[in-house]
Amino acid sequence: MAVSISVVLLLLILAVIFLRNGGLKVSHALVCGLLGFFLASTSLAPTIYNGVHATADVVSSLHP
Repeated sequence: MAVSISVVLLLLILAVIFLRNGGLKVSHALVCGLLGFFLASTSLAPTIYNGVHATADVVSSLHP
């Protein structure tokens, strides 16, 4: 759950930065958001979740 919230916050921050810099239009952001909601209801959702979770595990195991 904490990984999901962190990823959502990261993506939200990136979207706000892109919107402010003019690199992302509001309509594009809405389409991306809708895509996320539709992907969450497909059979691909567990695969995406597992991929993000595995990536977060790898990143968290790195020690600089």
